[in-house]
Amino acid sequence: MRSTTPRAALRRAAGGFAAAGLLAAGSLALTAPARAAAPEFTLGGPAGTALHPYPATGTPQKASLGFTVNNPSEDEENGAFEGEYTVRFDLSGIKGVADVAFGKKGSADCTVTGTSAVCHAWGIFPGVSTLAELDVTAAKGSEDGDTGAIEVTAEADGATFTSFTARIGIGGPDLSMEQLPFRTELKTGDTQPVPVTFTNNGTRAADGVLLTLRYTRGMEFTERYRNCEYSESDGGMGSPGAWTTALCSFDGSYEPGVAYTLAEPPAIRATERAFYDSFLYRIEEDGSAARAAQRAGAEYSPGKGATLALRKAPAALTADLDPSDNQQEADFRTANTADFAAYGDRAKGGAGGSVEVKVGFRNRGPAWIGYIRSGEDVATVDVTVPEGASVVAKPESCRGVTAAGEYRENQTAAPRYFCSTPMSVREDADFALPFELKITKVVEGASGKVVVRNPFLQDPKLRFDPEPANNTASLVLNAKDSGTGDSGATTGDGDTGSGGATSTGTTTGSTGSTGGSGDSGGSASGGSTGSAGSSSSGSTGGDSGGGLAATGSVALMTGAAAAAALVAGGVLYTVSRRRAAR
Repeated sequence: MRSTTPRAALRRAAGGFAAAGLLAAGSLALTAPARAAAPEFTLGGPAGTALHPYPATGTPQKASLGFTVNNPSEDEENGAFEGEYTVRFDLSGIKGVADVAFGKKGSADCTVTGTSAVCHAWGIFPGVSTLAELDVTAAKGSEDGDTGAIEVTAEADGATFTSFTARIGIGGPDLSMEQLPFRTELKTGDTQPVPVTFTNNGTRAADGVLLTLRYTRGMEFTERYRNCEYSESDGGMGSPGAWTTALCSFDGSYEPGVAYTLAEPPAIRATERAFYDSFLYRIEEDGSAARAAQRAGAEYSPGKGATLALRKAPAALTADLDPSDNQQEADFRTANTADFAAYGDRAKGGAGGSVEVKVGFRNRGPAWIGYIRSGEDVATVDVTVPEGASVVAKPESCRGVTAAGEYRENQTAAPRYFCSTPMSVREDADFALPFELKITKVVEGASGKVVVRNPFLQDPKLRFDPEPANNTASLVLNAKDSGTGDSGATTGDGDTGSGGATSTGTTTGSTGSTGGSGDSGGSASGGSTGSAGSSSSGSTGGDSGGGLAATGSVALMTGAAAAAALVAGGVLYTVSRRRAAR
């Protein structure tokens, strides 16, 4: 375990979309102020869509294409483009191939005229926004194999747009994944097979397939296969290595109407870290576009075990030409515990001076804790400031409250602070919170309290923690005998453990790390979404960081974002983070 403290988290997650930033202003002229270049926005949508062929009888099945615009600004307050803009759809490339009509979502001011369509809108806020939804069906007289494209452009005074092309085809492979009957209530060490089975319900063979296996930190496969490549990431959960992704390639032709299964099913195991975990398994036609989408810019390394192989299954599944069934998922609950041990600090300083202290908790394991589905904070660190001191710099993840834990408008010099963790805490995490305190009056042995608890103040018990006695530690100022080391966990309001870090004199700032943000939290029971952290310097009176440190690089949850999104295999999981008084 190692402790690091980067200063601040990114204020907003950018999802899985890559976009250009605002262009820098041109060179500064001596005779006139510099002018900022026009902002550039990126149009997007599904790159390729296969349509069910026009039926001999009945109504053709439609596909809904959601077109988007991405504003790359991370400035939620001032980054919006405030002006009118026009989006144009050139439909001439799909004449005779597909028919289109605007759907209900985001398409209020859109019209189709012949082989063109136009939408008028106002305002582009930071992030990805829906422009319009097109309902597309195969045109009467079209044939299996016909293709075309929709060209999307936009224009506005004072802005530029990157165009987008959506390709349309009639027929094609449609790979449908069977949902597996996993046991979901587990014990550590439990192992079960993963007999992945899928069917091509399309009209043409798939030329090779790509199997994606994506699982959280508490689960692992017993072997890493030679024809698979592997990568680990925080997946927006605020913990390095929270997710592992395996991309497995299979050559060959996978025919319509035929089901396929793994010849030797791999085994997935609940590790000693397991608690709440998720597993996603996805199948799609192999190719550079599919690989790029699943890699999402991450680095992968090949496995060194046996070769995973496919064979024909005894029977096909019910036909269902639907790209949404390429992926299935399972959530696991493993009987396990995690010991969160609080630590405090000791410092000395004279009246009018300031000192830096670091408090928090360490997860002694064995389990990692991740609230994947709910996205709620795992825990709250509750810090009571010692008598004779006031806070002048705090971690961004902490909010000042009254002594009774109620809302407080003024965030400086509060008597008490609630500090939120991310939605996951690794089994080896050190959640370090740096504070800068000003000594307003020297009070010998002044003692505050550090408590790691459930985010809900009315229900403070950590249900996964078997050792509640070490959830509390002390923060001591100007003790008679200050040693060297943490003010260790206590059984309540008693004395601190052995030792304590001592600091003296005045400071002008402090450094720290930003952990998961937001004020919400609470216990949850299941699996998904986020953003990476960044570091910067701070100064007295401002926010320093506060956050998790663990083996590997530190990646933290977003700051005040009300929602975080995780794109896994093309399916977007929206995580709502509740904000309430705790």
